[in-house]
Amino acid sequence: ESMREWGEGQRGRERVSSRLCWLRCCGGGEPRPRTVWLGHPEKRDQRYPRNVINNQKYNFFTFLPGVLFNQFKYFFNLYFLLLACSQFVPEMRLGALYTYWVPLGFVLAVTVIREAVEEIRCYVRDREVNCQVYSRLTARGQPPSSAWATSCLFLFITQNQRVPADMIFLRTSEKNGSCFLRTDQLDGETDWKLRLPVACTQRLPTAADLLQIRSYVYAEEPNIDIHNFVGTFTREDSDPSISESLSIENTLWAGTVIASGKVLRLGSGSRQLTNPSPPLCAVPQIGLFDLEVNCLTKILFGALVVVSLVMVALQHFAGRWYLQIIRFLLLFSNIIPISLRVNLDMGKIVYSWVIRRDSKIPGTVVRSSTIPEQLGRISYLLTDKTGTLTQNEMVFKRLHLGTVAYGLDSMDEVQSHIFSIYTQQSQDPPAQKGPTLTTKVRRTMSSRVHEAVKAIALCHNVTPVYESNGVTDQAEAEKQYEDSCRVYQASSPDEVALVQWTESVGLTLVGRDQSSMQLRTPGDQILNFTILQIFPFTYESKRMGVIVRDESTGEITFYMKGADVVMAGIVQYNDWLEEECGNMAREGLRVLVVAKKSLAEEQYQDFEARYVQAKLSVHDRSLKVATVIESLEMEMELLCLTGVEDQLQADVRPTLETLRNHSRPRSRVWMLTGDKLETATCTAKNAHLVTRNQDIHVFRLVTNRSEAHLELNAFRRKHDCALVISGDSLEVGAGTPPERTGKLTCAVGDGGNDVSMIQESDCGVGVEGKVSEGAGGLLAAQRSVRGCQVVVLGWEVLSNHRAVFSSVFYFASVPLYQGFLIIGYSTIYTMFPVFSLVLDKDVKSEVAMLYPELYKDLLKGRPLSYKTFLIWVLISIYQGSTIMYGALLLFESEFVHIVAISFTSLILTELLMVALTIQTWHWLMTVAELLSLACYIASLVFLHEFIDVYFIATLSFLWKVSVITLVSCLPLYVLKYLRRRFSPPSYSKLTS
Repeated sequence: ESMREWGEGQRGRERVSSRLCWLRCCGGGEPRPRTVWLGHPEKRDQRYPRNVINNQKYNFFTFLPGVLFNQFKYFFNLYFLLLACSQFVPEMRLGALYTYWVPLGFVLAVTVIREAVEEIRCYVRDREVNCQVYSRLTARGQPPSSAWATSCLFLFITQNQRVPADMIFLRTSEKNGSCFLRTDQLDGETDWKLRLPVACTQRLPTAADLLQIRSYVYAEEPNIDIHNFVGTFTREDSDPSISESLSIENTLWAGTVIASGKVLRLGSGSRQLTNPSPPLCAVPQIGLFDLEVNCLTKILFGALVVVSLVMVALQHFAGRWYLQIIRFLLLFSNIIPISLRVNLDMGKIVYSWVIRRDSKIPGTVVRSSTIPEQLGRISYLLTDKTGTLTQNEMVFKRLHLGTVAYGLDSMDEVQSHIFSIYTQQSQDPPAQKGPTLTTKVRRTMSSRVHEAVKAIALCHNVTPVYESNGVTDQAEAEKQYEDSCRVYQASSPDEVALVQWTESVGLTLVGRDQSSMQLRTPGDQILNFTILQIFPFTYESKRMGVIVRDESTGEITFYMKGADVVMAGIVQYNDWLEEECGNMAREGLRVLVVAKKSLAEEQYQDFEARYVQAKLSVHDRSLKVATVIESLEMEMELLCLTGVEDQLQADVRPTLETLRNHSRPRSRVWMLTGDKLETATCTAKNAHLVTRNQDIHVFRLVTNRSEAHLELNAFRRKHDCALVISGDSLEVGAGTPPERTGKLTCAVGDGGNDVSMIQESDCGVGVEGKVSEGAGGLLAAQRSVRGCQVVVLGWEVLSNHRAVFSSVFYFASVPLYQGFLIIGYSTIYTMFPVFSLVLDKDVKSEVAMLYPELYKDLLKGRPLSYKTFLIWVLISIYQGSTIMYGALLLFESEFVHIVAISFTSLILTELLMVALTIQTWHWLMTVAELLSLACYIASLVFLHEFIDVYFIATLSFLWKVSVITLVSCLPLYVLKYLRRRFSPPSYSKLTS
């Protein structure tokens, strides 16, 4: 159980933006450093939560209360709950209780079932992770046992197994004493990361000996940085005691996957367990459309209150007028249709299904079924570059030595120089004298090229892995260094590209372990180098280095490579570094500066003593280590510049070209990258995010808001111009707190490092190495709006002719329709045609993708604007009045049948309005219309209590109802035709 102390207090994750409060879930205060004792039973007295991943919103006891709370915290649902509860008061009751409770119960049942399905899916995914079985370390002589990932044990993790918790790397079965991790689910990088075990535990004879030693691990306090770690491992039962520093290279974070070998780990728990913020899927997500509907609901409620007050005022506030106000509120409550919520929720499910089945984006998984129409209203798209727009596969393009540069078409010259160096070393006759000037120049250039290539071949963290027939076979393949069996593994695709290039020009990395490297020359000679120190790349230092000793000469050399911004102050003065770095970056290349420094034996010994001491420090270790390393990083010899290029995804160019055309005249698409400004600009051009001849405004570095406003004004004065801005300037320009535009954003990424961006956006898209876009989002947004309009219109018509009926009968608060008629109107009589609108299309999906201007109406919110809403309210007033006054005019002698007359006209009007709304007919829409009409006719047999069946079967009733229905609908059909003829919408121009 003491293992939990380290596991629960471990490393943060970038995918969680809030700070870690480890002790918060354990009843404590601020996070603090932890000490984990091994072989000290007396100190195992603390208990911590199990290592369980839980991404669910609710548990068994909180599910129903939680779902109901999330539903009733919005005005729309709370309104209907209050209406239903009011019917328990006798003086307010207008009809049977089921009239209000059945529709509300149905709405809640649909929501609860949908939430339950998503919770079950989430539970199944979590259970698959939590129930993974691992091998457990047992004492010597005992058979191995198994343990779940949630257990707190020493666990063996084999190749391709997921790491269940944050842990310390103790031992490995690999011959070279290291292992590789896949971290794509953590930081978005697809390349393998090298990890090293604790040296003193790796040296133990057997893994079972770990259970016999007395030691402890000190770990720093938790933080959100996944790229650094400070700790120490101390073994107390040795003489003298052994202390080793622990860094990021000795850790295995939860969620990573072992890519090679078998490891033994120590630790349990992870940063995710102690994070106070809920996971992404546990946050109730509400789309802009739902918020707009909620806002319109409040407006309708305001109109309801006004109408009720007018009715009571026309009665001169006689008697118990306050009770009459409440009764009128209940009588006209259908002005806010409860069926709207049902239709929208069911529509969202269908939209999510359509997106999953989109052939343009196969394999799509919709994680949230509550916001699919959000995709059709995105104003700003923010996309990660590496792995999303690009393949994260690097190709070596350029070697620059200052006076000469080699491109892809001249690599044979580099190969010739390397071949000549090693050929002359082995064949140069000792008696040769007086070489010519040409020969000297040739040797000078060859040695410069050789030094650069050798530095590139040695300064890296790449390990050659030998495989045979798909199965790792180190023993046999490594003996012969078979080229066909060798695969390079590294934490960066840049490094793999560089080592592959050195192989192509004749200097091949054929072997590597923790302490040595082997290079093979063009003449098949093996060069052996001892690795004395490695300084890994970090995002803070932007460079990496290695100190090696040449076994053949004993020379010690310090090699370093890094970004030009940091290397410019490390290398000796030169007049070409800055200029050539800029030139290569403008070609879209990632530039690395390579340098070296020769060290005397005494100089290295002094450095090593200071370096080891700094690494054992637990306070300000990073600063102390950096200070020691910087003592070597002075006046280094500049060898060369290297340039590699990341390959674009196959379908990025057409997709971004469409988005760029859509975003004019204002910038709407943002590419986020950590590259140099020139490299990012070139990549944007290659990807067609900006055109080749488009102006680019580089936002200069600003320090305050005034400077930012001046720079923004300069940008606004330019036309059709792309903007490039650094993160520091963006932070200043956005302000604190940031300014709000009210526009929707969509974030696209491919890895765990993009999750924070996706969480902050209104809509997130996670991709697997490929960018594509379907039209499901646009069509979903259009259909949702139309469905909302039709549902609101139908219930507005009902409420309006109820108001007319009440005014005719001296403003009496008497309901016109009772019981099953209202339930039927909200379900089987009108639901099928309205729901069939999910099949409607303005244009084909291909046309929607080809003409992104179609999105503009949705972006501006026109389909559900206040103007559009007012038009539909006026239509409902006209139709409600027409139905009621038409009944009074044509049915004066049979007015006792007002329910049959008005309700039949109401049903027909609703069905015709749905037909009027449809843009592209689908055969299921016709079926839905006919099915609803058939349901109404068939139900008349059971509704004889409310409607006289013999009366509505007369010819006089039929033609008069037809006239009323035509008068209520025909003018709208005429107006629609005239509008399409003289002011056609944008989509109609494309469908003709």
